[in-house]
Amino acid sequence: RERERESARQAMECAAKGMVDEPCGGGAQRRCGGCGAVAYCCRAHQTIHWSVHQEECSRLAKQMRRIDLPNQFPFTFSVEPLASNHTFPKSRCFFLESVKLHRKGFWKSECICGPEITSIKELSITTEWNIGSSLCPCTEPENPVPKSLSSWEDYYQWRLLPLHSPVAVLLHWPLTLYHCVQLSRVQTSKYDDQDTLCIHYLGPEKELLQLAVFGELCALYPGVRLYIELVGPAVPKSRDGEVINISSYAHCSDESCCCKSSLGPKDLSCSSVTFKLRKGLYHERYSDIVKDSSPHLIIAPNAGVAAYPTWMPTIEIIREVGIPAFFTDFCEEAAHLASTCISSITGQPLRVPIQVLMRKCQLLST
Repeated sequence: RERERESARQAMECAAKGMVDEPCGGGAQRRCGGCGAVAYCCRAHQTIHWSVHQEECSRLAKQMRRIDLPNQFPFTFSVEPLASNHTFPKSRCFFLESVKLHRKGFWKSECICGPEITSIKELSITTEWNIGSSLCPCTEPENPVPKSLSSWEDYYQWRLLPLHSPVAVLLHWPLTLYHCVQLSRVQTSKYDDQDTLCIHYLGPEKELLQLAVFGELCALYPGVRLYIELVGPAVPKSRDGEVINISSYAHCSDESCCCKSSLGPKDLSCSSVTFKLRKGLYHERYSDIVKDSSPHLIIAPNAGVAAYPTWMPTIEIIREVGIPAFFTDFCEEAAHLASTCISSITGQPLRVPIQVLMRKCQLLST
């Protein structure tokens, strides 16, 4: 963590850059004494920038006091340096190499040490965890899901996983979805004598390469059929309209494990997760999508609402139809900016305030 913070300090630019005529001199080593979140190359540039920064300083100070709160994975990405013949510039790649998962299976899309390894255009569904059965949820849980899972520790204890298991790196997708459903208090509906839950999932990217991990929703919602529309520009054009069914857990690497057996649990007690791929922006595809599915819930993970104006017409659609919707973003300040954008469109405050989730992101509700 200290190495990450030092790298962040070195990478910061002067906050007044672009506001002053004279170029910044040297690195931005001078931090704001009030919040510590912004840096400057000199006192003169800090003084100039104060007219802009004074409005946000106290808010950023509160965020900085909570900066370690989202790091509540059961493990840390920070590991000791590897042998001298290994050169990984990013801590996540250090971590993946330390657990022997670097560039393996659906862990490839977590790698950020070089050029893109796996193309989303391929969209091959990998079903292997590449780790032993004691480290991953490859079979039915031994006990029913507790009424509330509020932390990674709760989840790991339920699934009988050791806290050093790396599966949270990938399971944050389905667990965030689960958390949003719990917050929304959406009830499953009866359809053809089966419990069903329909979710519109907006802006998927690398999770398109990790769909097998969503099989864990079968454990979280036993006996429920989940129908998830994956809608976003990253969906390959050649796969638009394709239906993918997940009715088993991703397998472990143990050949003797029952998850590999033909007698293993393949039906998962009538649970299943069905995805339908839709290429394009949600507001552009909405009229087509609702012909097939009316959602109980809309979720947009790591949306970047304030950074992408294309979210505005989508939020307008969501406001008009009145479906519960949740947006997550990569940090608390991004979530604050997103909430401002959303409230300006809806004309009302968020029903669920910004909060820190089990994964490293923030939650917004509209």
